Amino acid sequence: MKYIIPIIFPNFFYAQEVQEDSTTIAIQTVEVVGRKSKNYTSDYSFAATKIAMKNIDIPMTLNTVTKELMTDRQAFQLGDVMKNVTGVSPSSYYNQYNIRGISQNEEGQIINGLRTRQYYFLQPMTANIDRVEVFKGPASITMSSVDPGGTINMVTKKPLVEPRHEVSFSAGSFDTYRATTDITGPLNKSKTLLYRFNAAYQKAKSFRDYVNNSGTLISPSITFAPNDKTSINVEMIYNDLHGNLDRGQPIFGAVAGKTNLNSTSRSLNLGSPDDYFKTKEMILMGTLSHRFSNNFSFNASYMKQYWRENLQEHRTTNAFIPDINNNPVSSLAMMQFIRRKQKWEVDNVNAYFNYNFKVGETEHQTLLGYDSQIWEKRKGGFQNAARGFVLKDGSVASSYNPSNSDLYEFIDYNGIVIPKANVTPFDLTPGAKNHEGDDYYKLNIETALPSALTVTHAAYVQYLLTWKKFKILSGIRQEWFKDITNYKQENETSFNNSKMLYRLGITYNITNHINIYGTYLTGYQPQSNTVTLMPNTGSFTGAESAAKFKPLTSDLKEFGIKGKVFKNLSFSMAIYEIKQKNIIVNANNPAEPDELIQRGEDRSRGFEAEFTGYIFPEWHVYGGYSYIDAIILKDTDESLIGKRKENTSKNSFNVWTRYNFTKVKSLKNFGVGMGILYQSSKVPWFTRSFEVPAYATLDTALYYAPLKSKLQFALNMNNLTNKTYWTGAQNYLRLFPGAPRNFLMTVTYKF
Repeated sequence: MKYIIPIIFPNFFYAQEVQEDSTTIAIQTVEVVGRKSKNYTSDYSFAATKIAMKNIDIPMTLNTVTKELMTDRQAFQLGDVMKNVTGVSPSSYYNQYNIRGISQNEEGQIINGLRTRQYYFLQPMTANIDRVEVFKGPASITMSSVDPGGTINMVTKKPLVEPRHEVSFSAGSFDTYRATTDITGPLNKSKTLLYRFNAAYQKAKSFRDYVNNSGTLISPSITFAPNDKTSINVEMIYNDLHGNLDRGQPIFGAVAGKTNLNSTSRSLNLGSPDDYFKTKEMILMGTLSHRFSNNFSFNASYMKQYWRENLQEHRTTNAFIPDINNNPVSSLAMMQFIRRKQKWEVDNVNAYFNYNFKVGETEHQTLLGYDSQIWEKRKGGFQNAARGFVLKDGSVASSYNPSNSDLYEFIDYNGIVIPKANVTPFDLTPGAKNHEGDDYYKLNIETALPSALTVTHAAYVQYLLTWKKFKILSGIRQEWFKDITNYKQENETSFNNSKMLYRLGITYNITNHINIYGTYLTGYQPQSNTVTLMPNTGSFTGAESAAKFKPLTSDLKEFGIKGKVFKNLSFSMAIYEIKQKNIIVNANNPAEPDELIQRGEDRSRGFEAEFTGYIFPEWHVYGGYSYIDAIILKDTDESLIGKRKENTSKNSFNVWTRYNFTKVKSLKNFGVGMGILYQSSKVPWFTRSFEVPAYATLDTALYYAPLKSKLQFALNMNNLTNKTYWTGAQNYLRLFPGAPRNFLMTVTYKF
């Protein structure tokens, strides 16, 4: 079959007629060999159904950001990628997002369809990523315990048969410096042994005080395909990230609904210049694909992840220092100092058989599989803290009691007598100097983080029936979960959960290029002592406290249409309803600040439309619109029933377009890009006393790539109008302002 696809060389699009390699698609039932496409569109997904299935035939919404779009936008970190995806918005500065009105719960990422475990604080780099897929709705049938709103799957770059080599260097605002390399090709004449090597380095500061983000990424991979039946891929990902936990912009003395969010500087950060958050991660992955016959194949994947974390942090206790009479001094923010270290290991196994057969006019594809995930949190982790007030005997009290004031040490602050804090307060007076000398007196809270083990086993069956213009995709999955606290210790405790999950989707081919579909999916996330299923809500203290909560369950109903117009422009539209039950939230009990309760039920309904492709060979576009109506259906606080869900924009719109002047002789080496992002207002996570205002930003880019040169140049300018905005908030003490106008210059050399 012949068709027209866009080719970039170097980074300029033109049309070329190529022969579709249907044999490669048939053999590659798992993704082992790299994607040859060079545009904003990805036609296939392997992770969504564990088979090489065209996106147009998958009965669910799947948004894909390819490496070409990431390159054009200089999306160096995952957060930069996510702002291109319809219906997705950041929840904070962390690696955490709101998808279809539901914030991510799990602390981890999906890589090549396999789950990792990592805190969501630092953004991963994308230099080794071929594309980022966002599956909307609960995808627990294929990916195990994933979020109801959607799943972010990062697909790594695989080796290519044809040699390609490039290095790039970038420099820009906030003292940002980056370097990347991507080289690939065959290692032998028969091209049965292929390699790829990706690496990246970044050193960057921020418009935020005391914030930096440095990191090193190394990712080699090898593919061995000795014949047309067997393929093996082995790859490694090494990440060494060094940054800060940016808790956001605080506003003190706020009056609900009246205080201007600009009352403090957007750069204000109460952290210290000496704070750090260091993580080291090593991931080893192997994939095997073997075809016994034209109808029968076997696929298996394994991932081993090692994670190390080292934290030092100053942050507010969300209170003011009191005076001798216990009245708050509004210019002194009370602080705490925290040190934490921990490490864990994760093992993933995924194996399945795939059998195809025909009966008359019907085609059948049956998949039978097993997967498991084992997460072991190792012994020796700790979180130590300094907070409270210093006593005359040298000890530390957790709070100040004016009736026993003779027990405390006192100091003079601008004529006000205050008890001496264990950690030096942050002086909010304009021009005041902070973080000088010894910040804290004594680490008075020492907490050992218990060893733990969570184990998930699952067996599943998927069945795809094709009959004339219909495709019916169905599946069931039985999952077993076990949570162990104080693993391998004398006081070890555990509990179990299990769940049967279902999927049913029907796709109907209206024309050769347009499909309509309907789908129903169920999701499930068991509670665990190791991590709660909602961010920043508290912590479990023992096996019984997690066991007493019901698992979070969810379901999706969706109807949509997918297709292509003008042969080269893909589009999708969908209406949906997602419900999730048994959501864990903080009880807001002052006497027990870590007490957790289950909300009951949330519901998100909405409409999405997305388009991607090229209008002309030299004009590419990617964009979409999202409407989200997310509300609380059941809650112990009856006043919240029917209220808008937190951290959700009802309306959002994004578009990115690139035009290359290939037909204009005097400008043929130039290209331009432009992007617009709009987000309507949001309700913060932990308060309803104000709204995060709506905003719109404009990004632009200029490209220069002489056709006979190996050098390419790009200048990306973000927030061109210097808009003041906030991407989200938790409360008045944690707002997340967006970056002011900034630029990045990139030089790429291809050889």
